Amino acid sequence: MKERESAVTERTKNQKKVSFGVLALAILLAFVAGNRFQTVGDYFFAPYTNKGNQTLSQNIDFASVEKVYDLLKQKYDGKLDMQKLQDGLNKGLVDAAGDPYTVYMSEKEATEFQDDLNGTFSGIGAELGKRNDNLVVISPITDSPAQKAGLRSGDVIVKINGEETTNLSVDTAVNKIRGEAGTDVKLGLIRGDTPLELTITRAQITVPSVKSEILEGNIGYLQITRFSDDTASLANTAAQEFKSKNVKGIVLDVRNDGGGLLDAAVKVAGLWLDNKVVVAEKQDGRTTSELRTGNNPPLAGIPTTMLINEGSASASEILAGALHDHGVAKLIGKKSFGKGSVQELIDLPNGGKLKVTVARWYTPKGKNIDKEGIKPDIEVELSTDDANNNRDPQKDRARKELN
Repeated sequence: MKERESAVTERTKNQKKVSFGVLALAILLAFVAGNRFQTVGDYFFAPYTNKGNQTLSQNIDFASVEKVYDLLKQKYDGKLDMQKLQDGLNKGLVDAAGDPYTVYMSEKEATEFQDDLNGTFSGIGAELGKRNDNLVVISPITDSPAQKAGLRSGDVIVKINGEETTNLSVDTAVNKIRGEAGTDVKLGLIRGDTPLELTITRAQITVPSVKSEILEGNIGYLQITRFSDDTASLANTAAQEFKSKNVKGIVLDVRNDGGGLLDAAVKVAGLWLDNKVVVAEKQDGRTTSELRTGNNPPLAGIPTTMLINEGSASASEILAGALHDHGVAKLIGKKSFGKGSVQELIDLPNGGKLKVTVARWYTPKGKNIDKEGIKPDIEVELSTDDANNNRDPQKDRARKELN
């Protein structure tokens, strides 16, 4: 299942890096284990200050955390699961940041997250996000149980197996929806103003991140379903085939692509752009980095249209913004999701991961699309009737523009 909120542009880091969550995490783990500060050396490489203000130790009263744990251990009438306590402390700390995209993942959740990026998962096959504190379907995956059952982009999930989702984080909701292949999950939805209920049978799902073909009229069609480790190489292989067959134009389709790895989006942009800025990252309004493409793009100069919709998010929007701002692609479809932040994915010694918002990203022309999305040059609807009758007016219009 890919319900994992991957409307997230991930920037992976193998090297250890100090951040608020990591340092506090280490200290809290030490408290719970009864070995105070023993594990801090695994994380701490430099003192952290919060934007030049007070240091972390002045902001957090760790003694109170230890006191709560001591009381719980002394008073609780039952057996305490130490791993659950540790994960609960970490989750509570990170969740308190108030950012739906800043998340602590246990070892199990981290493994599931990596499976999602790799395109192999067990579940219903839908990407979820948060909007106005609602749990929203970003997009169902093509041919997934979710899509076959009728789940749509924009559906608000209000119940999971009868449980209200009001106070659930995306990751908690994902874990509740996720499950063994062959089992059912019941979702209560709001679509527009209409309440609905869907029962979906989970399945094992493997989805390639890139699909390509040559359409009638010698038009290359490149569909990217997510941005993962193999996306750039697969897209490059497709690009070389397009070039060898002298395609007249290219339709690039990122509809219902919820995002993924930032580096993959930059490399895909490099199939069209020659040493150009793809995206700028800013912290507190200050540009901290600009990511550029390489040289000698194989698809440079080939007319291109790009399909986007409400399910195009994060890395998809970075790619769309870059190709559009540099005048390479005309955007067709519906306005994109609107997710303008960058997350860093940090491996933790306990097997978990910290996914933390580290910057806001901006298109080459300086626009941040958070909560606004990217508007297409040509807006084209894809109705339920179209979908039910295997029609795709958006794709048809993209091909027409190339002709």
